[in-house]
Amino acid sequence: MPNPAHLAALHLAAAPPDMRAWGVTEFTELLAQPSTICHITDAGFALSRLIADEAELLMIATHPDHRRKGAAWALLMQVESDLITRGAAMQFLEVADDNAPARALYARAGYEQVGRRKSYYPRAGGARVDALVLQKPL
Repeated sequence: MPNPAHLAALHLAAAPPDMRAWGVTEFTELLAQPSTICHITDAGFALSRLIADEAELLMIATHPDHRRKGAAWALLMQVESDLITRGAAMQFLEVADDNAPARALYARAGYEQVGRRKSYYPRAGGARVDALVLQKPL
């Protein structure tokens, strides 16, 4: 089982300054759920949740020292492969409209927008950004 403190530290390092990083308690509770799937490497981690044949990608976090080197792509491909093995037919995710690198990653992987949550993510100074809901058949 992945170490929640390690995941929290990695998420803190990976999170932009205007985003609240998840803490040890949040990771502990999430990892305790049997539906949670975690893939971790030296470069980062990916968390998904699988219920029946639908998965939700909760997070991919890449340490800043490993960005732009294919780490997020490798994690995403590892998660998708694992989900297929476990019987998943579809994966959903949310991504901030202003997160261009993540949006490019998901587009390259074949995810398509199926929804939008207006003003979903808080930003510094009280601003809010839409969440794009994406899906991909596996």
